Amino acid sequence: MDDNQVPEDTPRKCIGPSSVSAYRDPKYWNNRFSSEENYEWLKDYSQFRHLVQPHLTPTSSVFSLLPSNTFLHMEFLVLVLELGCGNSQLSEELYRDGITEITCIDLSAVAVENKKKQLLSKGFKEIKVQEADMLDLPFSNESFDVVIEKGTMDVLFVDSGDPWNPKPASVTKVMKMLEGVHRVLKQDGIFISISFGQPHFRRPFLNAPEFTWSFEWKTFGDGFHYFVYILKKGKRSLDNGELETSEKFNTPLISPYHDELESEDFMFRTNIEELNS
Repeated sequence: MDDNQVPEDTPRKCIGPSSVSAYRDPKYWNNRFSSEENYEWLKDYSQFRHLVQPHLTPTSSVFSLLPSNTFLHMEFLVLVLELGCGNSQLSEELYRDGITEITCIDLSAVAVENKKKQLLSKGFKEIKVQEADMLDLPFSNESFDVVIEKGTMDVLFVDSGDPWNPKPASVTKVMKMLEGVHRVLKQDGIFISISFGQPHFRRPFLNAPEFTWSFEWKTFGDGFHYFVYILKKGKRSLDNGELETSEKFNTPLISPYHDELESEDFMFRTNIEELNS
């Protein structure tokens, strides 16, 4: 047999549900998380770490008196909220990078229970996980230095219609999510959104006038471009909030790599484009 030939009995990768609309069904996620241990949407942390790590800095500090009672020790804390953790290992990777104050939420009770067990089994006892809806965040105002999500907001755009003029129901949900994120961020806090969505489709939401954050974005990926949006609360500029450091984006002429063609990311993105065309 040729070394590059795949045996016929080799299991194929799961490419998700038969219809992309299933991504809006909580039952789908509960069933999926009951059997799936891990899936990383939009690549794993190593692929975009260089884009987000510089922004994982505290906006507040904690002072404690040392046993000697001679001086105060200042301990910097970065309080991070991850939206829609699912079975991603993002929180674990952030922890390994020194970010220990992490709260993960997910709408799926199955995902939350599994994530708690996985983290405890790996020794990540400090990471908090709770069942919660990102459209109704159960946290006080200005609770977090950083809010991060990876592909979670994209689900709200499933079956949203014309991407230039999304359905009102989709607009309402997206804005409700963003309003909640803006509320729980501390002054000078940062929202990091890692997305399939191109800037010309995401800008009307992320850069809406009711938000005080600045608007900046970068890309990563080879075959596909994925987008990292960096939104800094209280830093909106007088011109429309868009920073000059944002990259110019052109649709890549190269073809996706073979592993990307087989991935669920490809299927999710393609099906959304078909639904919204």
